[in-house]
Amino acid sequence: MKSLRFRPLLISVISMVVASTASAQAPRLIDDTAPGFRDLTAADFATVNSADDTWTWKNGVLHCTGMPVSVMRTTKEYKNFEMVVEWMHEKPAGNSGVFVWTTPASVEKLTAAGKPGLPQGIEVQILDLGYETQVKAAGKATNWFTCHGDVFPVGVKMKPFAPISPDGSRSFPRKNVSKGHGEWNHYYIRAINGEVRLWVNGEEVSGGNGCDPASGFLCLESEGSPIQFRKLRIRELP
Repeated sequence: MKSLRFRPLLISVISMVVASTASAQAPRLIDDTAPGFRDLTAADFATVNSADDTWTWKNGVLHCTGMPVSVMRTTKEYKNFEMVVEWMHEKPAGNSGVFVWTTPASVEKLTAAGKPGLPQGIEVQILDLGYETQVKAAGKATNWFTCHGDVFPVGVKMKPFAPISPDGSRSFPRKNVSKGHGEWNHYYIRAINGEVRLWVNGEEVSGGNGCDPASGFLCLESEGSPIQFRKLRIRELP
């Protein structure tokens, strides 16, 4: 009977330990209110090859129709920086992305042509979870991509971090933490001295180094499906 008197205390201690461990392991979002971070607003972007109604700012949220396949770029080029963006696909199987260190030459070419297309740079992909289901339903292979934050070069150089795609071109995420359409996801992108790293919803998942070039525009991608962006924040680094 003596031991029963200590059982509530023992249970309480165990509960505290479990709660503390869970708290320590819980992912933490990057504090984009730290000194140096600033908002990216409509004034920070310029049209490349999108339609007039592709991109619309409403109450601090950037709405993209997804049509045509195109990008919107920053008005200035960036080298070393940290970037935070939250995004939400409006429909299943949506496709989009953030281009890092986009080459000015490819942007100029798209702007001059005024036709659908995407630039060259490091793509931080934004795929809805339903994209894989859609590809499978079409009887096509799905082992060459994931829906959780692939990072890969498009027309430029990058050595992807492991795990990598079968063809060696993409850095696959180490964890699958993306949320589906209709839910907001949080991306933190750190690009320093030719290295790009991606955190999804507080978890570091993918990236690469040896990027060349390691400076250029930042671009948001319109690729066939409506998507929303919010809380776009950036901090330039030395």
